[in-house]
Order: sequence, then structure tokens, then C-alpha cells
Amino acid sequence: MNPNKENGIPLAANVPAADRVSAAAGTSSPTAKRERPKAILFLVITATLWSSGGLLIKSVHANPLAIAGVRSAIAAVLMLLVLGKPKITWSWAQMGGAVSYAATVILFVAATKYTSAANAILLQYTAPIYVAFLGAWLLHERTKPSDWVTVVIVILGMTLFFLDHLSTKGVLGNALGVASGISFAFLHIFMRKQKDGSPWESAFLGNILTAVIGVPFLFGSWPSPTGWFYLCILGTVQLGISYILYAKAIRHATALEAVLTLILEPILNPVWVFLFLGEAPGPWALAGGVIVLAAITFRSVMAALSL
Repeated sequence: MNPNKENGIPLAANVPAADRVSAAAGTSSPTAKRERPKAILFLVITATLWSSGGLLIKSVHANPLAIAGVRSAIAAVLMLLVLGKPKITWSWAQMGGAVSYAATVILFVAATKYTSAANAILLQYTAPIYVAFLGAWLLHERTKPSDWVTVVIVILGMTLFFLDHLSTKGVLGNALGVASGISFAFLHIFMRKQKDGSPWESAFLGNILTAVIGVPFLFGSWPSPTGWFYLCILGTVQLGISYILYAKAIRHATALEAVLTLILEPILNPVWVFLFLGEAPGPWALAGGVIVLAAITFRSVMAALSL
């Protein structure tokens, strides 16, 4: 299942690689074959830029809501300049997508601030297990037995994240990471509902909503000049430019290529934080992350091969 399968339009940044995959049409045409090497390069760059989120968020000493708000405000302006005037329909699917997007962004930023970057990204990466439930309920899509096996494995992996010795703040961060996975699952569902439109508008509106909610918190938590620099990078490069590269690449890459390339994000995210800030996930979280990542990747590869 992919929310963008019908039109090849990307969701947004900070979406787990396993569910960012579009079933790109026409990848066997001569033009598509010529474009595929560049598309794969763009996907690698995109995944690398997305993976910088953990390091950049942790480098800004400000309220998580303020970070999310400023980041989304900058990204919304860039999206408007590059992608043009959005088509706002005010449909419940478009609005639901916007609310889910805003919730996902805010919860992910807060989780990254309160727990390890590895925990935050990998717990968000569990979104497909919630889609298995929600897709059957809201989209009337059949859930395969293999999906339920994946659900059980991922749940077992998730429990390991909470076995490390955690402070109250760490437990809260893990809980927010789980919540971000749930909100992303709803985003996935609402994007799938928008079969006759271009769902990037939900991402645009979600950025606007995040900015409206988060920017007011900036005045009680003003970043340093260095913090402002990182915020600008978060909005323009990590969330904005990466989105544009993804939009260009996904039209010419196969679903399997996208799965295997974008898996770099949850792998590199904690690596950057460890290299530059010295933060390492706990042993139980590391084991849980390997289980979650392996289960979701296997499921995504099998789905891509069946397209």
C-alpha cells in the first residue's frame, strides 16, 4: 500500500522510508531508463538529507514546538515557491492529512528532543503496523497473513525500546515516538484517500498548521544565532530541498529501488548523532531497532516485488 501510488506525488520529509515508496509508472520506458541513475542518486541524497533531522533538531536549544513551527514555516514558503499555487479543496481527506502531518512533525521533533534520535526515528518507523489495522478498517483493504506476522514482530521489537534504563523524560520521548508512528499511519490513510487530487497540498497545509501551532512558542524559547542557522537548514535543506529532490526522483525509480535506497534514513539518522554528539542508543533499543528495521524492510521489499 502506498498513499502516492496513483499520482507519484511524495508525502513529505520525516516519513519512514518503508512507506515513502511510490509505485512509479512508466519506469520501463527509454526515457525512464535514462533517468533512473540520476533518480537513484537523488534518492540517496534525499535519504541522507532526511537523516540529518535528528542531529539538527538536537543541535537547536529551544522548545520542540518552536523548532517544529519554524522548520515547517520555512519549508512551507519553499514549497510554495517551487511547487506553485496549491489546490485547496477543503475535503475531509485533505484536512485530515494536514492535521495528521502536523501531528507527525510535532511529535517526531518532541520525541527526538526527549529520547535518543535512534529511538525517535525507529519508533516512528513502526507506522506500517498501524496502517495494517487502519487500512482494513478505513480503506477496506485486505490485510495479508504476512502483514500480521510483521505486526507481531514489530510489536516485540518495540517493547525492547522500553527495557533500557530510562529517565521519565526518556519514557515520555519513547511514547511520543510511538505516537508519531500512529499519526503517520493516519497521514498514510488520508493520502490514500486523495486518489483524485495531488496530496502534496496536505503536506503544505500541514506545514502551515505546524507553524501556526509552534511559532508562538518561539518567544519563550529564543534560539541562539547558531540555533537559527540550524533551523534554517532544517527548513530549507532537510525538509524543503529534500522533498523537491524526492518529487523528481520517485517518478523514475522503481518501488524496490526506493525501498532499498531510502532505508538509509533510519540507519544514518542515529549515526550522525553518535558521531557529532556522542549519543548512542541503549543495548535493548539497538536490538529492538534491528528487529523493527528488518521486519519493515522485508515487508516493503516483498510488497515492491509484487507490484
